[in-house]
Amino acid sequence: MEKSENTPVGIDLGTTFSVIAHLDREGRPATIRNAEGDATTPSAVFFDRSSVIVGKEAVKLSRLEPERVALCAKRDMGSPFYSHKIAGQQLPPEVIQACVLRKLREDAELVVGKFDKAVITVPAYFNEPRRKATQDAGRLAGLEVIDIINEPTAAAIAAGAQHGRTDGSVGSGHERILVFDLGGGTFDVTVMEIKDLSFDTLATGGDVHLGGIDWDRRLADHLLEEFQAQQGDDLREQPLVLARILREAEEAKRTLSARDEAMLVFEHEGARIRKSVTRAKFEDLTRDLVERTRFTATRVMRESGLKWNDLDRVLVVGGSTRMPMIVQMLEHEAGRKLDRSVSADEAVAHGAALYAELLLKGTRKSSVVQRVTNVSAHNMCVLGVDKQTGRRRSRVMIQRNSRLPASSRASFRTQQQGQTSVVVQIVEGGDASGNSATPIGRCVISGLPPTLPINAPVEVTFTYQPNGRLIVEAQLPDKSFSARTTIERASGLDETLLKSWQDKLESGQLLPDTADEPAADAEADDMDADSAEETTSESLDFGEAPAPRHSKPKAGVRPKTGGKPAASAKPKSTGKPTRRPGASKPPPSSKDGGLDSFLDSLE
Repeated sequence: MEKSENTPVGIDLGTTFSVIAHLDREGRPATIRNAEGDATTPSAVFFDRSSVIVGKEAVKLSRLEPERVALCAKRDMGSPFYSHKIAGQQLPPEVIQACVLRKLREDAELVVGKFDKAVITVPAYFNEPRRKATQDAGRLAGLEVIDIINEPTAAAIAAGAQHGRTDGSVGSGHERILVFDLGGGTFDVTVMEIKDLSFDTLATGGDVHLGGIDWDRRLADHLLEEFQAQQGDDLREQPLVLARILREAEEAKRTLSARDEAMLVFEHEGARIRKSVTRAKFEDLTRDLVERTRFTATRVMRESGLKWNDLDRVLVVGGSTRMPMIVQMLEHEAGRKLDRSVSADEAVAHGAALYAELLLKGTRKSSVVQRVTNVSAHNMCVLGVDKQTGRRRSRVMIQRNSRLPASSRASFRTQQQGQTSVVVQIVEGGDASGNSATPIGRCVISGLPPTLPINAPVEVTFTYQPNGRLIVEAQLPDKSFSARTTIERASGLDETLLKSWQDKLESGQLLPDTADEPAADAEADDMDADSAEETTSESLDFGEAPAPRHSKPKAGVRPKTGGKPAASAKPKSTGKPTRRPGASKPPPSSKDGGLDSFLDSLE
């Protein structure tokens, strides 16, 4: 087929299943079935000796050679390597996700023709390194990722579009909805306001390590404990056994969503057990998991400034929302029946396709979405050292759940006579001391006039844009001099590694040679040296607290200093990101020229 220009394509790159959608000739979102004829494709990748197999067949092969299959790689996005070695080798999670995306793209091209642009969805609670990794995966798959959109936002767009067509007036009305998205491996809650053709996020929260697979593991553990009690063997360290038991547990979980009882059957080396599990027992085994979803939902409602009775709808998406225990919990909290008007499995991809239309073709009368706004999922902070205590401290510059774009300004003072530059270390999330924060960039603002006296005021502004760019500006009060730098999702694979993995994907030979690994480490060491060299810049003293400009916390919401702990990554130098695992470097001391004390604002 010939290339289909500007085809609006949306992809739900899921932890356990993925979906791709486009808009049909009538402008309606439609799922593109894969080559096997299914609407969803398992996000499983099997690395054969000479090829890569994705989807249903990969799941089957995982029972035979579990050491060659990658499952749930989405949970490791933003980390240097996938959590398990594949045939003894380490692979970046972006590469594994790229294999899934290539399968989706190639199968879709059989239906709609060739395309190279797409919107990919991510959990609303993904941090910047994870979002950048998703973009890299798309690039490795031969796609231009025109934007990343949050999964609950995409589901809300799909629901809004369907609701508009149902009542005959596309985009009419005004409503507030909560989107509860519990998928196979991640969980999100988002409160949104839909008005006419605009979709505005009010608050969001989630857990990137909570999903249906965690319910499967509880059942699997229950069966393994029963086997050990009867036979005396502990099989937890045997991958082949675990793969089989997890599959059995998943099927039992689905049965318990329809019936009050399921039978777990397992056989190993001639020993066979049958274990009946009731729905009540399953709910008891997973009560803490349900409580985690309840806690997140109630917290997001509180942070949105709304009460449950202020909502017009509670929309549920994600396959795991089919479990009766989730339905009962959420209906009890919300005090209403849940909205299941969209497909739990396909709505996110449909919303992404509608959003892709907006980006590719602009605002048209026939569009069902004309504006989408989001909030920051985590606090955006500056990490420094308290001059009085010598300990790390984190200052929130852009508060969690601030509507994007958001901007914040703070006044600083120079620490030395003739100071000409400052190092600013930017982190995401974490507590007041910077613990569990995710470093997303380090930049040097340089070129300040050499005639500045000590304690000269310098105004620094952070602007966080919806596309993930963080702009840092510094200027003197009289605006006689200013400096500006931009951090644009600076983490992730560098250009050399991206090109190397692209070549391997094209050849089908993805398992790296061990001889390649020292070179990658050496390259990272060189970049670490560059980062350390930057810390010799001179420091600024923190003055007054930052003043929000374009956005401010919602009324009734208490500002928070910390955020939910996120995966740690090493600080990045502008233009030379690293991907080495390990703890982040401490901020430079005042002697070395890092950010210094927080003064009165931190007391």
